Amino acid sequence: MKTVDVDTMTIAYRDLGAGPAVLLLHGWPTSSYLWRNVMPTIARRNRVIAIDLPGFGASAKPLDRRYGFATFSAAIDGLLGELGVDRVALGGHDLGGPIAVRWALQRPDRVTGLALLNTLLYPDLDPAVVEFVNALTTPGPREKLTSSRGLADLFRAGLANPAHAADETIEAIVAPFHDDDARLALAKAGTELSLRTFAEIAAWLPKLTLPVRVVYGTQDRILPGVAATMARLQGDVPQALMTALPHCGHFLQEEAPDQIGEILAEFYAALGDY
Repeated sequence: MKTVDVDTMTIAYRDLGAGPAVLLLHGWPTSSYLWRNVMPTIARRNRVIAIDLPGFGASAKPLDRRYGFATFSAAIDGLLGELGVDRVALGGHDLGGPIAVRWALQRPDRVTGLALLNTLLYPDLDPAVVEFVNALTTPGPREKLTSSRGLADLFRAGLANPAHAADETIEAIVAPFHDDDARLALAKAGTELSLRTFAEIAAWLPKLTLPVRVVYGTQDRILPGVAATMARLQGDVPQALMTALPHCGHFLQEEAPDQIGEILAEFYAALGDY
């Protein structure tokens, strides 16, 4: 892991390979750690960078700022600026999906392509997501969900086969949230993205001309409406190439890293300097 200082925050990241740049964005409650076994395959032909977004992983977890799209975009801008990266292909999982799309929407000349994995993109949220947000904004349920046991249970539920969750993986997912402040920051980071911006994303998607690659696990108990989301995305972005993985759940990078790596590596390598 490496770090840079961005906008008074320490931002952690992983950096591997050389060539046209790829930036990978994780979701809740993970970090760049989720991409660790996917990155080497992509790095055969690309420079692949995976960020720990503010509030997650080894990055800063301030409580005095809103975890909205602007905060996440500032972290991405700062990291890429420190690394001297101008044009980049993006990959987003879970909350990293709308964060990536919003960043691309505002900086279209800098983005060469977009990959999306088990994400949410539209303002009409699935009831399971509404329940999740309500829990994270309610004292009691919030503490339970962000506790070590709560995070471990959620990660296991995000796998098609919960028995495949290795102890060291659970430990790595839980470790960044070792005190009350870190857990509160995590809750804020999962609930403060504006629905108005989701509506802007939904309005923009039909205008998207970038190459788009979508991979998703169909056994997703975290985002049970993912198949409907991806079907809607296919209608809005007809050039998107989609692959559904029936043997994977929400955290598909953990369950099929080699397969995900090959799919994404092929996509990103084909972009070249698009």
